[in-house]
Amino acid sequence: MKFSQRSEYGVRLMVDLARHYGQGPVSLAEVARDEALSQTFLEQVIMPLRKAGLVQSYQGVRGGYELSRSPEQVRMGEVLRVLEGSLAPMFCVTDVPDRDICAFEDHCSTRVLWARVRDGINLALDSTTLADLIPPGENGTVPYRLPPLTWPTAMPAQQCGEYQPAVSRQPSAISS
Repeated sequence: MKFSQRSEYGVRLMVDLARHYGQGPVSLAEVARDEALSQTFLEQVIMPLRKAGLVQSYQGVRGGYELSRSPEQVRMGEVLRVLEGSLAPMFCVTDVPDRDICAFEDHCSTRVLWARVRDGINLALDSTTLADLIPPGENGTVPYRLPPLTWPTAMPAQQCGEYQPAVSRQPSAISS
């Protein structure tokens, strides 16, 4: 899966706001300068984050944006779902209610793979907070360190989005 430039900018924006958490609002001009990003593009990226309640905006001379919650409470999966929508690698394993139905869905031999990829992406992003992305000691902060992710060696099919493989097919005899 490849994330969009919007997500890259959004993550960098959120990390910059996390670095300044508790110090008051930060202007987008300041973030653009700190991160070498386009201010115009940041103005577009910040809107869905504000709408989702991840950031607060303040008007006036000392206005700008700040995180609505502490960096330890903001999970990266939440940020990226706001910016990207579903994080599933294929539409057949999304959690979107009105998704298209694939003609092979009831007997697809690869759907379990896509469900496992989706679950791995979600695990990695939902177990990472903004605090984990702040370099140690920066602005007096010491980020929370997560234990290493534990990846299961194999997931039962029921953990992969309720996917149940089709009944095994018997090889047909080829007559010559």
